[in-house]
Amino acid sequence: MNTYNAHFAAQDDPNERYPLTDVVYYSQFGGLLEVRHDMEALRTRDAEAWKQLFESRWMRTSWPYGSGVWGKKEWVCPTVADENVVSMFEGGTNLFWAERFGRELGVEDLWIKLCGNSHTGSFKDLGMTVLVSVVKQMISEGKPIRAIACASTGDTSAALAAYGAAAGIPTIVFLPKGKVSVAQLVQPIAHGATVLSLDSDFDGCMRIVRQVTADPNSGIYLANSLNSLRVEGQKTVGIEIVQQLDWQVPDWIIIPGGNLGNTFALGKGLLMMHELGLITRLPRIVCAQAQNANPLYRAFCDNWRYEPIQARTTAASAIQIGDPVSVRRAITMLQRFNGIVEQASEQELADAAARADRTGAYACPHTGVALAALIKLIERGEIAKTDRVVVVSTAHGLKFSRFKVDYHEATLAEVTSRYANPPRELPADVDAVRRALDL
Repeated sequence: MNTYNAHFAAQDDPNERYPLTDVVYYSQFGGLLEVRHDMEALRTRDAEAWKQLFESRWMRTSWPYGSGVWGKKEWVCPTVADENVVSMFEGGTNLFWAERFGRELGVEDLWIKLCGNSHTGSFKDLGMTVLVSVVKQMISEGKPIRAIACASTGDTSAALAAYGAAAGIPTIVFLPKGKVSVAQLVQPIAHGATVLSLDSDFDGCMRIVRQVTADPNSGIYLANSLNSLRVEGQKTVGIEIVQQLDWQVPDWIIIPGGNLGNTFALGKGLLMMHELGLITRLPRIVCAQAQNANPLYRAFCDNWRYEPIQARTTAASAIQIGDPVSVRRAITMLQRFNGIVEQASEQELADAAARADRTGAYACPHTGVALAALIKLIERGEIAKTDRVVVVSTAHGLKFSRFKVDYHEATLAEVTSRYANPPRELPADVDAVRRALDL
């Protein structure tokens, strides 16, 4: 039987390395660590054998391989014992053929990867299952971890709280007061997390959680995406997309970007497939940002010169981030994939989500940002009619019902609701109904 291994390594010095069960987040020079795999060991199984293995596990019940993440355990986190895996059958989400919406926009082969069809309703489950499993392994080995903490705009806190509850590990979440949806707020509360609502934005919450977890004696482990364990789970999105397309690579993948760990993770999974021979070409990646929180877009327009900004309020609250922690590695990844960064105004993201909803989707505002970027690229002719395009939907629309209601009631800030479809109020009278229906 092959033995596979992975470890933390510094981006600029592969000789600086640490076990995945060490409490460490940064290299000696302050850069983010990355998870590196023993690629030579992985190459002892050829590409077709990997495909067959992954297919044999897909959506099965054999623990823990039925999970879309843990079905690729050798590529994700081979050092965790199966009994320490904390999984809720995450991943394996629907790749929705958006045929009608694509036809409306002028592309023949449009798909939406519904990452929100997961236990807590967002893609964050993919990374959190890995991180919490490693923490459970650490505790089993005697590491003094008493809680796991994160700063969040909503979805990360929901995932951490749920997986922590399943594992029996206390969790602490730092949320910006008044800046998350009710559905996102109630999830960590319901799961028993310690919820700290701070009078700040996400960037302020992030600064504080980093300070709290920097104390080695605190016993509080950091769960934000600067911890590269999260990336290992999230990178399976790209692998799943290719697998669901019968191991064919799409021409474009469009993904919303806030803290930018997901952009980096998407590319990492695809590069791993390419290096191990499962695919022979790479797609182009588009990172879509809200215009009110667009530091990466500004860098893209300025030859990748990055400066943090003060993010303004956006309906896409989960990506309302002005100083993303993964910006450097996201830029490196986008350059590798001949990537594009596009932005969407509040009007554009709301209308894009509403248009998609009218064709059977149910898009969260962050997916609306990605769909708005898609529309712009089609209109500019950069995406061709015959291109195969996948848009990554990061959360379930039901988590943002207030956004939907406000749009259709025409009360959404900075938006004229061009596709509003409010209910028509009528008396309980059959003749009034017949007149309304032109019967």
